[in-house]
Parts: sequence; structure tokens; C-alpha cells
Amino acid sequence: MIALTHGDWHLTVSPDLGAAILSLIWQGRDILRRAPDNATDPLSTGNFPLVPYANRIAQGRFTWDGADITLPATPSFEPHALHGIGWHRPWTVEQHNDHAVRLTLSCEPSPEWPWAWSAGHELALDDRGVTLGLTITNHSDRAMPAGLGLHPYFATEPGTILTLPAPRVWLNGPDEIPTRLAEASAVHDWTRGAPVAAAPFVDNAYADWTGPARLTHADHVVEITASLSARWAQVYAPRGTDFICVEPVTHRPDAHNAPPGEDSGLARLEPGQTLEMTALIRAFSKP
Repeated sequence: MIALTHGDWHLTVSPDLGAAILSLIWQGRDILRRAPDNATDPLSTGNFPLVPYANRIAQGRFTWDGADITLPATPSFEPHALHGIGWHRPWTVEQHNDHAVRLTLSCEPSPEWPWAWSAGHELALDDRGVTLGLTITNHSDRAMPAGLGLHPYFATEPGTILTLPAPRVWLNGPDEIPTRLAEASAVHDWTRGAPVAAAPFVDNAYADWTGPARLTHADHVVEITASLSARWAQVYAPRGTDFICVEPVTHRPDAHNAPPGEDSGLARLEPGQTLEMTALIRAFSKP
């Protein structure tokens, strides 16, 4: 575990556990869900990076440049492949000081992803909060599909309100794979702010995200702002929990199987090319 601190901010991250954030604390408050002691599953932590793709690939299958690609199903999410490889691998600490750390991951072709690639993940605290940077570089001799994302579990209170300026949402089929775009109200409209506790179950990708997502609590506000490369926000809001996920991602779920011509966000990286994204999580007291 690596501990970072700056002013009112404290962060712990586990390079060995998929570069997962174990805690993010501001003025004594949990901004992200705190991981249990001795956590062994990134899904129980506060955040982890999504690389070389985000969310689901239907049946773990897609076609790329005329080749049929089959990935193993992710355990507990069968028959789909989920969130890439990065959250299942230990990362290497490249640089580290009291308020920032840079982690890297290098992967050769494997059944999980038949291209060679590397990733970098930077976590840096300042007066505002934490900036999270994520990159992927193609080291293969042929083009590779690529996507990035972050999976923050924001701590909530009984009266927490989420405001998410995203007017459209992907509707899911019974297999949790997106089927078509609709107005946000077809699932749950967060654009003007809505109580998290009163929301139905949500696990959908919101499109055309135009600004920061804001969580308004009783005495403070938390915001997440992502770079322009992350134009989708996957919202995961299970009922009866003390968290909500608002995940900035560079492509919609199952973008690998999007029809030709759709702006799905999936990047095409030629050999040596890099895709990057950043996000800022900040907090401030209510006036």
C-alpha cells in the first residue's frame, strides 16, 4: 500500500491490487468508498483503472480488421468480458513522493488481449483533490482497439443528490449489453439533480456528458470532471448501498461490436500510438 497526503487530502492505493484506491479522504470524510481491511477484490475498493477497454464486450467476442477475436469470460460476469486486464494485474511503481505516484503496467499478447501494450496511471494530490491520469500505448506491429476508464465508487449519504449533465442514455437488453440510445428519462434523468437513494437500479452508460458530475451531500460537494476524451459516464447505482459509481470512460459498453459508422468512442491505435484520459475528483464545503 502507498499512502499520499497533501493538505486536507489523504489517499491510499494498492499497486498489487490492480492499482486500486483503498481510501480517499478529505477533511476526515470518505470521498470514495473505503475498502475493507486486507481487501483482495478491486470490486470492493474505492476506484480502479479500466484498460485496455471499459465495461462489457458481449460474449467476449468481436471482429477487428477482419479477424475474429475471442476473449475469456470474466468470472462472475459470464458470458461477457469485463473492464479489461488492468484491474487483475499488479502494477509497477515507477515514481513516488509524498503526494503523487506513477504506476505502470506492461502486457504481452495473451488470451485476454492478443496485442502487446503498456499503460501508465498517475495519481496526484493537490489543494483541489486528486487528479487521475491514465494512458495506453500500442506496442504491437498492427493496429489495436483501445479504450480507457475509471471506476470510482463515490461515498453517499441518505440525502445525497447526483447531478449529471448527460441528456441521453444507452438502454440495456436482458444480458446487460446496450441496445439503443434514448432520452435519459428512459432510465433515470440526473441532469437537474436527483436523490441517489430514490433512484431505481441503474447500470447504464450516459452519453453526451457535457460537464462535471456533482454529488451534493449535507455539508459538502464532490465533483468529478474528465478530459474531453471521456465523453461517456457509466452510472452504477444499486439499491440500498452507501455508494454510487460515476465512471468516466472513453467509449460506450460493447463499443467493439458497434455498427459501422457509429461514434462509439472506441479508439484505433496504430503501432506506437497512445490514448490518454484524465479526471479530477475534488471536494468543497457547501456555502
